Amino acid sequence: MYEHHTHHLLTRAEFALRVLRNVFLSAIAVAISLSVGVLGYHFLAHKEWVDALLDASMILSGMGPVGTLDGNAAKIFASCYALFSGLFFIAMLGFLLGPFLHRLMHHFHFDDDSDDE
Repeated sequence: MYEHHTHHLLTRAEFALRVLRNVFLSAIAVAISLSVGVLGYHFLAHKEWVDALLDASMILSGMGPVGTLDGNAAKIFASCYALFSGLFFIAMLGFLLGPFLHRLMHHFHFDDDSDDE
C-alpha cells in the first residue's frame, strides 16, 4: 500500500490524495458504524430515531451512554456496540495517522531492514 523506503517520497499532491482517500474511507466507515448503532438502539432499545442517533453518536465517539436501557437485548447490544466502538476508534485513528507516520518514517529511513538477511 505504501512505498518502500528505497523509493522516493510521494509528492505533496500525491500525499494529499492519499490522506484524502483515507479520510473518505474513514468517513464511510464511521457512517456505517453509526448506522448500525442507530438501528440497534431504535429496534432493540425502542428509542426514537433522534434519541437512537444521540446514543449511538455518544458511544461511537467515546463519550458514553446518554440514557438508561430497559431489556436484556438492548443492554447486550449496547455492551457489544461500546466494545466495538472503542476498538473502532483506535483503528480509525491508526488509519488516519498512518500516512503521516509512514511519511515520517520514510523521511528518516526508520523502516526495518530485516529483509536484507
